[in-house]
Amino acid sequence: MGEITVERFTLPAPPGQPAPWLDCRVCGPQGAPWLLFLHGFPEAAFVWDDLLRHFGDRYRCVAPNLRGYASSFSPEDPAAYRAQTVGMDLVQLAQQFQAPATAVIAHDWGGAIAWGLAAMLPQMMQRLIILNSPHPALFLQALRDDPQQQQASAYMNLLRQPGIEARLQADDFAMMWPFFEQFGGAPWLTPALRQQYREVWGAGLTGALNYYRSSPLHPPESPDDPIHTLQLPTTLTHVKVPTTVIWGEADTALPPTLLDGLEVHVDHLHIERLPGATHWLVHEDPIGVKAAIERALA
Repeated sequence: MGEITVERFTLPAPPGQPAPWLDCRVCGPQGAPWLLFLHGFPEAAFVWDDLLRHFGDRYRCVAPNLRGYASSFSPEDPAAYRAQTVGMDLVQLAQQFQAPATAVIAHDWGGAIAWGLAAMLPQMMQRLIILNSPHPALFLQALRDDPQQQQASAYMNLLRQPGIEARLQADDFAMMWPFFEQFGGAPWLTPALRQQYREVWGAGLTGALNYYRSSPLHPPESPDDPIHTLQLPTTLTHVKVPTTVIWGEADTALPPTLLDGLEVHVDHLHIERLPGATHWLVHEDPIGVKAAIERALA
């Protein structure tokens, strides 16, 4: 098992502006082929620690705290969290390794960013590995047309509300824990892990919530909501990179029906299903997730 260190990667900035940065959890030998791990909400880079140690015997594993999370830079403007802007952070991070990532491994919001990177900049990675993060074209269709998905994703509109941060932070984050506990009680959520989440959330929630506020993908809030006419060009959605999707089939917020038709958008697709896992499959089925990633990298 390798040692995990925290390294700060400074990103380029326009002249006269302070340089942004991403704090990354890193494991594995310098100069080895590298893997990029992208977390989602309401998590942070630490959720990948077990996988960083596992794959750090042969890869340089890099897990950034995305902008707005933990100790990475957190601009105030919600527009600074649009998918292409966040994606550029990762492009600039990847350029510092001077070689394509062997794989981008991404969950939830990290997956949303990774789908776009794979479509627009396939040269950045050799493989894409997605964990419970719907393809944007299929998610758009479901949010717009499927009442069940609209109900399952209603929390997204709650998280978009101005000032919701104070409510989420109240009473030891009483509104945050149900994101995990509604799926079978979350027995994996140990006291130590809870404390890691408290530290991340205590650093501020605004950046993480700005992903929801800046995204056009959310359940429609009115008959003239822009999602009703939104169209995504194929340059943002068609993926030619070999792709493995690992899906916890007990996810009720993002059900496995979101995989239907995925092959239309991904040229080289393999799907691995984990029937007993929910959205938090990295915590719930670490053995199954490791094995599926091993097969994807083989």
